[in-house]
Amino acid sequence: MAIVTTADLTLPSNIENGIIEKAKTSSTIMALSGRSPQRFGQTSLITFDNDLTAEFVEESGAKGADSATPVPVTAVPHKVVVQVRTSEEFKWADDEYQLGIMAEFQTKCARALARALDLGLYFRVNPRTGTAITAWTNYLNSTTNRVEIATADPDVDFESAAGLVINAGYNVNGVAMAPQWAWKLSTSRYTDGRKKFPELGLGTNVSSFEGVNASVSSTVQGKATDGAATDNKVRSILGDFQTGIFWGVQKAFPFRILEFGDPDNTGRDLAGHNEILLRAEVVYGWHVFPERFAIIEDAVA
Repeated sequence: MAIVTTADLTLPSNIENGIIEKAKTSSTIMALSGRSPQRFGQTSLITFDNDLTAEFVEESGAKGADSATPVPVTAVPHKVVVQVRTSEEFKWADDEYQLGIMAEFQTKCARALARALDLGLYFRVNPRTGTAITAWTNYLNSTTNRVEIATADPDVDFESAAGLVINAGYNVNGVAMAPQWAWKLSTSRYTDGRKKFPELGLGTNVSSFEGVNASVSSTVQGKATDGAATDNKVRSILGDFQTGIFWGVQKAFPFRILEFGDPDNTGRDLAGHNEILLRAEVVYGWHVFPERFAIIEDAVA
């Protein structure tokens, strides 16, 4: 008996969990910043415009006021859709064939969902079109902490960018690297030819640099896929990934098989062309504090 027989169903738990797990390899945010539980809809966060201070009070002494003021911010929901067409013969096939299609969809879906989180939170970019969603005002690349690459020493640029964050009073506990910047860092050498950071290999799987957690992905330079031509000149993003980004999945994976109509607006009717459409949707919620991050970037021509 085939495992898929209805038009609206939930993914098997092993596949659904696999989507989240695999996504960690494609998203620098998922790799560096912990996911927070969220309810559906706009989620209010309370921050303080200054640190709270404690006060010693002597017996019968008066208690003073603290000047720190709570400031509310909002984590806003953003829906992401991943969908693909396939032949309707998929429904009639045996379990082995259906699971093969589902496994392929899982892999593609995981990568797309992961990259969407990075592109939306970092750059407010729609992955499919590559254009900015100007209505979104909260995104990391709005930070004014920026270092333009002017030397052949990426480690010096890293220190300069870290200084901008640290001197503003925040921690540097994560760095997201574009692949070519990670390669440049890993292959940088002293004047006598020795590699400065031999532990980084060729920079393809950097997980730590200078005691800071690291992750490598082409999403850092605004690419929806690894082979995309878009390059926004950003080479590295570093800062307080642990408390400077609040993100979570507000809605689990509703998975549907659509058999009729034109659900992806291509002008091609599904039933008329013996096709079905596989669709998964995720609702992310996030808020980022741009002032807690710094950008290392190439000069824009």
